[in-house]
Amino acid sequence: MMDAAVSAAREKLKNVTPLKKDCGRVCNAACCRPLEGEETGMLLFPGEAEAYTDREDWKIRHTAQGELVVCPGSCNREERPLSCRFFPLLPLIGEDGTIRVVTDLRAKAVCPLARQGKSALDPAFIEAVREAGKLLAQSEEQALFLDVLEAEQEELKELRRQFTIHNS
Repeated sequence: MMDAAVSAAREKLKNVTPLKKDCGRVCNAACCRPLEGEETGMLLFPGEAEAYTDREDWKIRHTAQGELVVCPGSCNREERPLSCRFFPLLPLIGEDGTIRVVTDLRAKAVCPLARQGKSALDPAFIEAVREAGKLLAQSEEQALFLDVLEAEQEELKELRRQFTIHNS
C-alpha cells in the first residue's frame, strides 16, 4: 500500500501540468529521455517504490539519495511518480512551516521552462504543487524527505555560487 500522503499528493497533481498544453512539445520531452549512455530516472518519495516494483520496463535503482525509478521513456500521466508530477518545481517547507514552491535546480539543465522560472508556468500547476506539498508535510516521513530535497537544493546553490565566483 502506497503512503497515504504520497497518494493524496499524486492525486492533487493528477490533472494539472506545467503548461495548459503538453509541455513535452516545447522541448521534445527532454525530461523523459536519458542522456546518451546513461540510465537516468526520478527520485521516489518514501513508500512510492512499491508502485513500480512489478512493472515491466520500469526499474528501481538504489542510490545515495534514495530510490530512483527509471522509466521506459514514455508513460501515461497516471503512472508518473510524484517527482515527475512536480517537475520542474519542488515544494519545500519554509522555516515558518509554510510550503514554498521553488524551481528545482536540477531541472534547469534539462527543462527550458525551469530556465524561464515560475512565471512561465500555469498558476494552477504551481498552486497544485503547493497543495501537494502541504499534504506531504503532514507526514513526518515525507516532511523529512522534503528536508533532504531542500538540503540538496542548497548544496546545488552553493556549488553554483562557487563555480560563478571561480569563473568570473
